[in-house]
Amino acid sequence: MKSVFVRVGDLRMHARVAEEAEEATGALPVILVHGLGVSSVYMLPTARLLAKHRAVYAPDLPGFGRSEKPRRVMDVHELADALSAWMDAMNLSHAAFVANSFGCQVVLDLAVRHPERIARLVLIAPTIDRHARVMRKQIVRLFLAAPREPVSLLLIATFDYLRAYPARVVRTLSRALADRPEEKSSRVTMPALVVRGGRDPIVPQRWTEEFASGLPDGRLIVFPRAAHAINYSHPEELTGAILGFLSER
Repeated sequence: MKSVFVRVGDLRMHARVAEEAEEATGALPVILVHGLGVSSVYMLPTARLLAKHRAVYAPDLPGFGRSEKPRRVMDVHELADALSAWMDAMNLSHAAFVANSFGCQVVLDLAVRHPERIARLVLIAPTIDRHARVMRKQIVRLFLAAPREPVSLLLIATFDYLRAYPARVVRTLSRALADRPEEKSSRVTMPALVVRGGRDPIVPQRWTEEFASGLPDGRLIVFPRAAHAINYSHPEELTGAILGFLSER
């Protein structure tokens, strides 16, 4: 996948892009959106597999990865607007979206306010559990999840957190806590697939079922052996589920 930089407002945004499959198939492109503090690197295992079948785009949200940092930490609405503007800059009118964790909140906000942008949604480990909307609880859950993920992922996450600056990560978490995804889910008009890892302490089964049931055209699948970062730890199984979902009529 190649790196592409485009200007979105006052910021340069970076994305990893593979467009060869679209030339061959004309299939709906897929945009992958990373979680809190990390970058598009976190999405690469799944992105590379999807790129064999469709055009794939994995942007770094403003403030993270190789994208420029705004002076002020953006909230969920602002990140969704930046993602929409990035699509304009990339000449993408609409796409299927695959998001993980906090990225689900950004994409959900985009789906509610700009539904024409999104054909289908895949929401992997969607945050924030409304039964634990407290920063202390979320940080504890993050530490509980860490030993259940591959060591290579922990190294990537550590590097990305330091590159974004820990203060920005914490302030973005506070913006995530202020968001109410459960109040938006009923307004989602496109089909949505919710994916949970059975060993994920950040996104419990109770919350995931509640969230998925609030989607008008939503369904839930669980990968029993996975934790939070299914897109990194179980890319083959996840890619199969995504392609099956996207090919449904």
